[in-house]
Amino acid sequence: MLIIDAYPLAVVMLFITMLCWGSWANTQKLATKKWPFQLFYWDYTIGIVLLALIFGLTLGNNGGEGRGFFEDLSQANTEALQSAFIGGVVFNIANLLLVAAIDLAGMAVAFPIGIGLALVLGVIVNYVAVPVGDPVLLFIGVALVTVAIVLDALAYRQKSGGVGVTTKGIMISLIAGILMGFFFRFVAAATIQNFANPEPGLMTPFSSVFIFSIGIFISNFLWNTIFMYRPISGEKVSYQQYFSQGNTRLHLIGILGGVIWCVGMSFSMLASEQAGFAISYGLGQGATMIAAIWGVFIWKEFAGTSSKTKRLLATMFVFFTIGLALIILARLN
Repeated sequence: MLIIDAYPLAVVMLFITMLCWGSWANTQKLATKKWPFQLFYWDYTIGIVLLALIFGLTLGNNGGEGRGFFEDLSQANTEALQSAFIGGVVFNIANLLLVAAIDLAGMAVAFPIGIGLALVLGVIVNYVAVPVGDPVLLFIGVALVTVAIVLDALAYRQKSGGVGVTTKGIMISLIAGILMGFFFRFVAAATIQNFANPEPGLMTPFSSVFIFSIGIFISNFLWNTIFMYRPISGEKVSYQQYFSQGNTRLHLIGILGGVIWCVGMSFSMLASEQAGFAISYGLGQGATMIAAIWGVFIWKEFAGTSSKTKRLLATMFVFFTIGLALIILARLN
């Protein structure tokens, strides 16, 4: 299997994770607004499974060290398989709830609560399980990135002139954040830490991400079906619409979104041997700022806004940059 043997290269891969996790949602912007998110999400999950399988068959079988993809899957114990699968189930409901929370409470509420909570919880949980890196630098860096997420949310709030906040939206944001903070640990618990001499029973990153993707896809028949027929907000969506309203372009756009996200997840797990799971997750969740960069510089979402909003955005990027630098230095110290 492909092995990353240097921390600087692992950091590069984690920046790619940030880019992927912060960019996949742009594919939904490429689809027509008449194509409901729930239907887009089916193709998104298919894209995750396809990329995980392709990486397993190619990079997972590349090189003379570690275990090959099929060999690795066949030796995995029940606990590891279950853990990776549960990670997919947990991620799936967390992701769907976050989208619903944004729709109910707005990005200014859902993002700092959901993603901010997920970032803090995820780093703590993964660091306690596998303590790699300087905890002081790591957690100060995480705190600064969290502040940047809050500043981003405040900028969106000012841009929109304020949003009505419902108790329901806040509660869903909290639930989404808690679940999002734990999904990575389930996958990490199923993944080897010594890639060249893999521990028996556990899986390589390519195998664990593949089982994780299966968990996402299979659980989608439960979670996404509920969101389709009993939506938290918006109108009901049917399976018949997936086939009658969908076309090749729309399906390919959704699949592309899943492929982009799964590249990020695969690189995050692949970098974990050198970076540690806590740093891998922490840098990856900097994706919120990548999404903000898309919004500011590509989609021009803040064009014509007040100078106060622009100062918030500038401060946000400063906190984000310093926070990321401290997270990276946590492994070098």
